[in-house]
Amino acid sequence: MKILMVLTSHDRLGETGNKTGFWLEEFAAPYYVFKDAGAEITLASPKGGQPPIDPSSDNDTAQTEHTRRFRADSDAQQHLATTLKLADVPENGFDAIFFPGGHGPLWDLAEDADSKRLIEAFAAAGRPMGAVCHAPAVFRHTYRADGTPLVSGRRVTGFTNSEEAAVGLTNIVPFLVEDMLKANGGQFERGEDWGDFVLRDGNLITGQNPASSAGTAREILTLLG
Repeated sequence: MKILMVLTSHDRLGETGNKTGFWLEEFAAPYYVFKDAGAEITLASPKGGQPPIDPSSDNDTAQTEHTRRFRADSDAQQHLATTLKLADVPENGFDAIFFPGGHGPLWDLAEDADSKRLIEAFAAAGRPMGAVCHAPAVFRHTYRADGTPLVSGRRVTGFTNSEEAAVGLTNIVPFLVEDMLKANGGQFERGEDWGDFVLRDGNLITGQNPASSAGTAREILTLLG
């Protein structure tokens, strides 16, 4: 079982002067769900190398069992520090693809041609695709073979407008995940703010927020049998 995890390389939170990146729990929880199931995990990012961790996800108040495990795992840290460059990643050879969130993907992966290439290849092949929190942003410019948006008519979730408002970034982000998914024809559904909420529609699995990270990964494993 071979799983490709794709992380952001973007580290600037708009024009605020603050740092962003990927949200650590949204990487660590799926990473260990996959690892503990015996999967071979490949990590990639647009620029390759060490992807930026959102500092807010790595402070004392944001720690979880998964992030603490990661911080004690030198092998996982080295793995993360040496991600492949996304342009060098082939479309074949993986059973599933997973995108951790954080605000970074709104700026780079949502617009990245190689991310789009991989997603559309996985979709055409019917292989599982997972994205959690802000990472459903990666479906912004992805399409089916007939030219319709990949999420059109499909049950999807992601970081909600109310959650974005709660963190005070509605007017900072380039677009709102919930609004984009709806504009692309997605049947957007949501749970309570900050609660675990995961949707599966065919080979597409989306999670609403950090609390949904492990559950989104487990749904991929279910699809892979």
